Amino acid sequence: MTTIEAADALFLTGDLEKATGAYRRLIATDHRDHAAWRGLGAARLRARAFGEANDALDRAVRLRPDDAEAWSLMAEALFKLGDVEPAIEAYRRATADARLRSAAEENVAIMIPGSTSAGNTGILAARRAFGRSLHAGIKPVDRPPRPPSAGKLRIGYVSAFFDSANWMKPVYGVINRHDRERFEVHLVSLGGDPSEQAGYRDYDLDVIWQVGSLDDERIAGLLAAAGIDVLVDLNSYSAPRWLRVFPRRPAPVQIGWFNSFATYGFDCFDGIVGDDVVIPIEEEGYFTERVLRVPGTYLAFEVLYAVPDVAPPPCCRNAGMLTFGALTSSYKLNDATLGVWARVLRSAPGSRMLIRTSTLAEPSNRTHLLARFAALGIAPERLDLEGGAAHFEFLQSYDRIDVALDMFPYSGGTTTSEALWQGVPVLTCAGDRWVARTSESLLRAAGLDAWVAADRDDLVVKASALARDPGTPAALAALRTGMRARLATSAACDTAGLCRALEQIYRQAVG
Repeated sequence: MTTIEAADALFLTGDLEKATGAYRRLIATDHRDHAAWRGLGAARLRARAFGEANDALDRAVRLRPDDAEAWSLMAEALFKLGDVEPAIEAYRRATADARLRSAAEENVAIMIPGSTSAGNTGILAARRAFGRSLHAGIKPVDRPPRPPSAGKLRIGYVSAFFDSANWMKPVYGVINRHDRERFEVHLVSLGGDPSEQAGYRDYDLDVIWQVGSLDDERIAGLLAAAGIDVLVDLNSYSAPRWLRVFPRRPAPVQIGWFNSFATYGFDCFDGIVGDDVVIPIEEEGYFTERVLRVPGTYLAFEVLYAVPDVAPPPCCRNAGMLTFGALTSSYKLNDATLGVWARVLRSAPGSRMLIRTSTLAEPSNRTHLLARFAALGIAPERLDLEGGAAHFEFLQSYDRIDVALDMFPYSGGTTTSEALWQGVPVLTCAGDRWVARTSESLLRAAGLDAWVAADRDDLVVKASALARDPGTPAALAALRTGMRARLATSAACDTAGLCRALEQIYRQAVG
C-alpha cells in the first residue's frame, strides 16, 4: 500500500516518475489528501511540467489555504508559466511563514519589474524590502589603501554568465575594446568562464577570476585585497545569490550595468548605467543609485559568434500572410502580453503566431498556454508553440517570422537584438518603466523609430496595417536585406562608443 511517506521518499531521491505515480495513487484513493496534492505539485514542478504543477498546487492550497510552502511552490510554477501577478500574490501569501519570508521577498524582488500592476513605486518598494533583508548582518571588508598614482584603473566585471555567447553581446563588445594602456581588466567569473567561443578576445594582461566555488565574503575579501577601483555588476537580479558581495564594499566604486533594468533597491551601488530612453530624468527618484547615462543605447551589441544567414520574409512565399513571432522567456508571457498578441491576431485575419521558449517542450505547459489564448478568442490552429533548441537552430526560427512582437511590460533585450540581427523588425511601444523600454532603446538607436508605437492600442493598429497592406512583403524583404548593414553603422552596434562612454564614467566616478 502506498503511503505519503513512501511517495515523499521517492521524491527526495529524485525518482520523479515513480513519485508522481505514488502521489496520484494516493489522490485516487482520497481526493482530499492535501499532502498528496502538494507532493504531486512539487514533483511536477521539478520535472518542469509547470502546468500540471500549478493545477496540483492549486488543489493543495484550496484544501489548506494556510500552507505557505504550497503557496511558494505554486508561485514558482505560475511565474514559469508567465502568470506574474498571481505568482507575486502567491509569494506574498508564503511570507506568512517566517521560514519562507526571506526567499519569498527575494523572488518578489526578482519578478516585480515584470508586474503590470506594480509600476515604478511598487518596484522600488519591493526591492528596498529585499535590500533590507540582504544587508542584515553584512559588514564591509577592509580595503587596503591604494595611492592615487597607482597607475592603470582596475576595473572588475562580475558575472555568472561569461560563457553565454548570446547574452554577452554588449559585454564583450565593450570589454574587447577597453584601452589596456589605461585600464586593467578583471573578469570575476561566478559561473562559466570567458572564452573565444563566447566572444571574448583573450588579452595577456587581463585577470580572470574563477571564484564560483567561493562564498561571497571570501570573494569580497579577495577583490578588496586586489585593489579593484571600480567593480561593475553585470548580473543584477539574474543571479541574486551573488548580490551579497556588494554590501561588503570590496571596491570604492560599485556600478550596475547591462542586466539591471530597474533599481537594485539598496545603497551599496554608487551608480547604475542606462540611457535617455530607458531612464527619463523624471524617473530618477525611483532609483537608490545615481543614474549614469551613455549616448545611444546602453545595450549596444556586437555578434561575435556564428549565426544563420538572413532569410527572406516568409510572407513572400505565404501569399502575403504574415507570421508574427516571439522567441522569448516563458515568464514574459503574462496576461498583458497575451492580450496584446491576441488583439493583433484578431485584427489580422489569416495571420499566425510562432512562440518559441524552452518550457513549451513540455505538453502541460503548451496546454496551459493554449487555454489562455483560447480564453482570448484565439484558436490553436493559428499558433505554433515550440520548445527550445541549440542556439543556432533557435535563431533559424526567425526564418519563419515576418514581424516579431514585443512583450509587455518586460520587453526584449537579447531577444530584440537577435531578432534585428536576423533581419526581423520588432514591433514595440513606449513603456512606463525601464524594463518596458529596452526594445525601444535598441530600435531608436538602430534608426527604426517607426517600429515604436505610442502605446499598446497603437501597436495593434500598426500590426493590423502591416497585415493588410499588399506592399508589406516587399517592404519587409528590403528591410531584411539591408538590416545588418544598417545596424553595423548605427548606435545599436556602436560598442566602441559605448566602451569610451563607460571608461569616462569609471574615471569620473573614481575622481
